[in-house]
Amino acid sequence: MSHFFFPDIGHSRLVYFGNRSLLFNSTNETYCYSTAQGSTVLQGVTFGGIPTVLLLDVTCFFILILVFSIIRKRFWDYGRVALVSETESESRYSRLSTSSSVPEELEYDNGFCSWMTAAFRMHDDEIHDRCGEDAIHYLAFQRHIICLLIAISILSVCIILPVNLSGDLLDKDPYSFGRTTIVNLQTGNNLLWLHTVFAVVYLILTVVFMRHHMKYVTYKEEDIVKCTLFVTGLPKNAKEETIQGHFTSAYPTCNVLEVQLCYDVARLIYLFKKRKQAEKSLSYYKHLYQKYGKRVQISTKPCGQFCCCEVRGCEREDAIEYYTKVTNKLTEECTEEELTVYNNPLGMAFVTFQEKSMATYILKDFNACKCQSIKCKGEPQPSSYSRELGISNWRVTYAPYPENICWNNLSVRGLKWWFRWFCINLLLFIVLFFLTTPSIIISTMDKFNVTKPIRYLNNPIVSQFFPTLLLWSFSALLPTIVYYSTLLESHWTKSGENRIMMHKVYIFLIFMVLILPSLGLTSLDFFFRWLFDRESSESKVRLECVFLPDQGAFFVNYVIASAFIGNGMELLRLPGLILYTIRMIMAKSTAERKNIKQQQAFEYEFGAMYAWMLCVFTVIMAYSITCPIIVPFGLIYILLKHMVDRHNLYYAYLPAKLEKKIHFAAVNQALAAPILCLFWLYFFSFLRLGFRAPTTMFTCLVVSITIFICLAYTCFGCFKYLSPLNYKIEDLQGERGNDSDVRAFPASSKFVPRVLHPQSTERTALTHREQLSYGTMEDTVSQAEDRSYSAGPASTEQSSKGSL
Repeated sequence: MSHFFFPDIGHSRLVYFGNRSLLFNSTNETYCYSTAQGSTVLQGVTFGGIPTVLLLDVTCFFILILVFSIIRKRFWDYGRVALVSETESESRYSRLSTSSSVPEELEYDNGFCSWMTAAFRMHDDEIHDRCGEDAIHYLAFQRHIICLLIAISILSVCIILPVNLSGDLLDKDPYSFGRTTIVNLQTGNNLLWLHTVFAVVYLILTVVFMRHHMKYVTYKEEDIVKCTLFVTGLPKNAKEETIQGHFTSAYPTCNVLEVQLCYDVARLIYLFKKRKQAEKSLSYYKHLYQKYGKRVQISTKPCGQFCCCEVRGCEREDAIEYYTKVTNKLTEECTEEELTVYNNPLGMAFVTFQEKSMATYILKDFNACKCQSIKCKGEPQPSSYSRELGISNWRVTYAPYPENICWNNLSVRGLKWWFRWFCINLLLFIVLFFLTTPSIIISTMDKFNVTKPIRYLNNPIVSQFFPTLLLWSFSALLPTIVYYSTLLESHWTKSGENRIMMHKVYIFLIFMVLILPSLGLTSLDFFFRWLFDRESSESKVRLECVFLPDQGAFFVNYVIASAFIGNGMELLRLPGLILYTIRMIMAKSTAERKNIKQQQAFEYEFGAMYAWMLCVFTVIMAYSITCPIIVPFGLIYILLKHMVDRHNLYYAYLPAKLEKKIHFAAVNQALAAPILCLFWLYFFSFLRLGFRAPTTMFTCLVVSITIFICLAYTCFGCFKYLSPLNYKIEDLQGERGNDSDVRAFPASSKFVPRVLHPQSTERTALTHREQLSYGTMEDTVSQAEDRSYSAGPASTEQSSKGSL
């Protein structure tokens, strides 16, 4: 069994580690650096190339800051794009009222670079009012990570680093990065115990800080959510009156206020959005006609705004007539679809009760196992409607927030959902199977001798800066694939979508950035060949080369790249700018560009951001003992990340309404970082000292105990719903108070898609105040349009092209 999990590790290997210094003599110094015969990948540079990489990354960071400041000052109009963005629910963003256009809103950042200090000067109460509770919990999590890394930086730099420098296994060259790592200590040095003890201390510190953070992650549950249950598994022909009659008969003490059935509204939502855009475009051109008395001619083809002459395929139409025709057509389709929607129920319903305790009692009755003698059963209380409704097939949970529901995904369920999930993740696995790490790109380049002309240039720019930049680029690109694959899975809630996204992206990044590169594996393809192909010589992995000094330097350089280039690119949001530019180019007219500007801001993806940050945090913690110099750079990364996120949350993204589960899941993932640090220390001790060494056995014991505690905690967390004692039933008398206060929310339920609301005829006219944009000079464009209308309608569309 041990031979299976630790291949190629025999007596000769362990003896080899006992005389590790032989690795660095003149005859064997290229033993581990040569990844392949004739490889042109360069290794072994002065101090791991860290000074050169740091200088280049800081230079790039200041260039990105300068570019961002120019764009923000010249084009963004103070970056208030998120404050005027059109949203699906006006009530959800009612706090973003017209008062946000008052000049006082701009007092934070009315200078060229004053936005940098504005991110810190704004109070948490302002961020809470603008961005919601989830943003506050996310930023509080970052602050706890910052405090944790400050403590670890002090311990690592002041204690672990001097201990490593006291060793004499490597040469005394002051420019040798290896002297700062654990490799510099002799095998029999008792100071190795200090590293093991500090790894345990780091685990305890992480638990303490995360526990303190969890204690303050509280949510104010809305009455409508606490009192509402989400029921699935209903017959499709079930009626609201029948469902209400069942609950009234089976639970006489529970008063049902409302039952709302769910319908397939995916196509209706799509048509509703298209109609809304057409109505806004029509209103825009009607306003221009009323103001100037001139009709505008537009080309109705994609990119029609660039058609400067009437040729075949670029014929022009009257804008008002065109958008009137489109609006009428979409209105008819919406009406027809709305009539057919009620004929396609999904077998789901939201049931709202009068009291919170009533919903809790019924949830307990449906979900808890009740044991009688030797027989356990979970049948809920029956009624005369039980057989008709098939209550044994019901699945009852608390209802999520109405803003948290993805209404257009509810129709994807059952085998259809699982088939889609399987196909998407199978395709994702195939892609990541061959492109797990950028190392596969480098090794492929070696096979074709692409880098042969620079094989003699042992330059840190070539050997450290570009590989770490490549690793960061792929670690930023490939999770995007995971992100969109999660969106295609059609999750029912945004919280579930973000939580699944966080787990998938985090696991993928840890394999890509930390585990496989640390083991010297180029991809999952090579990993499986190493695991199962015992005969191939190419599958031999030199595990004795795992903890080379240059490897630690590679991860230090990666953290530096993430801190400066990564955070600079997050601030610039270049992918979003490119996507926005493409949409603007494809627009047919000025009115459609106005619509795009209103729809450019999106909700903050907490799942992806948590995963990205926790990946870097895990890399920092994993090498905080073996390579302590990485921790100060990790602290710089988190500080810059905190500043960038405060700015982006306030100015660039829409607020999101999620459940607290995602924040608890982030805490659990953060606890994996010190556990991986213990694994790394155990792996190093096992390879170098053997399994019978006291430090190896102690580390193994700590790792085993930690894993056992984590598994027990996770299992108890998963099974807590099996016990009726876990359901807290609140006191009805304390809850009721005055009879007049029993119902704080209206009888009309919020658990209805906006397209089915009777009052869904919201305003669709564009506001005539300035529409703020991303990458356009709106004031200049508006003035140009006013001047152009005096010259004629034809010049209007031409002058507006300058906004791109």
